[in-house]
Order: sequence, then structure tokens, then C-alpha cells
Amino acid sequence: MDMQHRLELIVRGTHEIITAEELQQLLEITSSPKAYWGFELSGGMHIGTGLICGAKIKDMVEAGCDFTIFLADWHSWINNKLGGDMENIRACGEYFKECFTGLGILPEKVTYRWASELASSIDYWEKVVRIAKSNSAQRIWRALPIMGRDMDSKEIEAAALLYPCMQAADIFQMDLDIACAGIDQRKAHILARESASKLQGKKPISLHTPLLMGLAGGKMGPTGAFDENPALDAQIGRKMAKSIPESSILVHDTPEQISAKTQSAYCPPKETEGNPILEIVRLILLPQLGRIEIERPPKYGGSLSFERYELIEEEYRSGRLHPLDLKNSVATLLSARLEGVREAFRKNPKPLELIKVMEVTR
Repeated sequence: MDMQHRLELIVRGTHEIITAEELQQLLEITSSPKAYWGFELSGGMHIGTGLICGAKIKDMVEAGCDFTIFLADWHSWINNKLGGDMENIRACGEYFKECFTGLGILPEKVTYRWASELASSIDYWEKVVRIAKSNSAQRIWRALPIMGRDMDSKEIEAAALLYPCMQAADIFQMDLDIACAGIDQRKAHILARESASKLQGKKPISLHTPLLMGLAGGKMGPTGAFDENPALDAQIGRKMAKSIPESSILVHDTPEQISAKTQSAYCPPKETEGNPILEIVRLILLPQLGRIEIERPPKYGGSLSFERYELIEEEYRSGRLHPLDLKNSVATLLSARLEGVREAFRKNPKPLELIKVMEVTR
């Protein structure tokens, strides 16, 4: 595969690359750059993680990257995910593996690593301390929104200050070329880039994907000061979160659950701003399918086919595309995209069963 095609695969669908020039230079000198994506383990996987992050991982594997899916059990523990119970956190990691397999990320094509593997090394903790010593407490504090906390929180445990230092140390310990995450984790990657020279390590290229809006969409205002940038602050405040079940679609949901959640989603007629159903079309369905069909009865004009998002948005804004037709078709297409996950759990139900028990009891 030529370098230009590899570059296009890695860049497509991203929100930001820091920097594009560095990425191109990297691909010119290596056919197998080392990349990773770190995931907190906190319950069911929603479609933002599964279908946006998952699709980007597949792109990068296809582009020749030596890719690590990092199961951040220690980070999840620090962030009190699943009650801070490490047994539950690790069970969630096994569930994540099964989800990614069902989404088409074959285990033999990626490497799974646990944060606890790194934490067993004194060399790793030396990196954590060096990063902490080379940055002010205020600088580390500014990176805390990566944990999903708002910048005004007053009740954060002292252990949380380790989190950004650990995330930067993860990158250096695994000797990575490219660090991937949603745009909400940008500050942690900048911290790693700023710390690279102080640790005499490689400056990681940062790849950031967009955040998928929760199903409450425009009804949900920002919940706190997550970022100094108002636009990014709003994105983080509205992002899909499994902690709000009614506002998220999980990758293991049944077709009936997907349909019910889609039907109740915020999707007012002619309103394109803050519309989560249109966001699913823009960020997931159209890029991954190339073309989508909106099914409609003949008496309402028959089915519509689109290859460009702008045309869908125009039809919706004009009122020619009804919310119910849009919701029905999005639910059908999403359900089809997620059939592989449901099949994976039909073959191996235990990881999903454990997650469902955790969701009920926590």
C-alpha cells in the first residue's frame, strides 16, 4: 500500500491530527508505526466508542499500524469506575474485547494490554513521577477533564492528579508513535507532547476523533466547565455517556432497544443543530456505508438515497424529510451494523451477562 493511501486511511473521519506534517513524515520512514487507544472500563460500550473509535482502529490496522488496545484498569480504578472494584473493572475489559471482536477488529490484528501490566514496572512509575515533577500542579489540574470531570469540581480525590501523569507515561512506556483518543482527551496528549523532551522520549503524534452527541441532544446543556474552548466545552457536555442509559445506544442492544431509544431521541422537525439522529448519520452511517437509504411509504414520496450529508441536512431542514422516517431508517441501519456484536455474545454470553449484573447492582 502506498504512503498516500495509508495517510488517507489514518486521517479520514478525524477531528484533529497533531500534527499532520509529523504524521506524514512518520509514514515516510516506517511501514508499521506503533499506535494505541486507551479505554476506561466503566460498563457497557456505547456506539460512540464502538462505531467511531472502532472504525478508526480498523482504518489504522489496515494502514499497517502496530495497534494496541489499552485496557486502562488502573485508570478506571482511580476514577472510581464500577465502584472502584478491580474484579468488575477487569470483567468489563473482557467484555470490551468481545465487543471489538464483534465489530470486526480481529484479536490477531491488534494487541490487548492492561494498564496493570505497566503498573508492575518500577520503570513505569519513574516516568509517572518525572512527568509530575516536570509540570506544575496547575498544569496537571488542567488535564483532569480527560476523566469526565468538570473543571470546577471541588471533591476530586488526590489520586486523580496521578491520572494525567499516568496517561502520558503509558505513551512513553509503550514507546508509541501515535496516541489516539476522542477530542475530549486532547489535553492529556498535549501534556505528553510537552513532557517528551523532558523525559527524552518520542513526541507522540496525537489523533483525535469527534465526540458523538447523546440522544438528549440539544435538550442537554453543558454540565460544567470542561474546557476553555466554548465549542469543545459544549461537545463534552453533550457527549453520549453510558452513565445516562436513556441517552446512549449500547453496541450490544437488541434491535428493539435500538428502535425504542431512537424513537425517544431529541429530533425536532426541521431542526439540524443539536440533533443526535442526524449526528449518527453524519459521523457513523454515511462515512461507513458510503450511501444511506431513508425508507418511506410511496404515498409520502418513496425512499430517498443519499451519498452526501449536506443533502440529507437540506432535506430535513426543509421539512421534506420527516423525523419518523429518519429515526426508523437510522434504527434499522444501526441494528444491522451491530449484528456482529450480538452474534459474538450469542457465542460467548458470559462477558455480557456480567456487565448486565453490574449495571443492575451498582
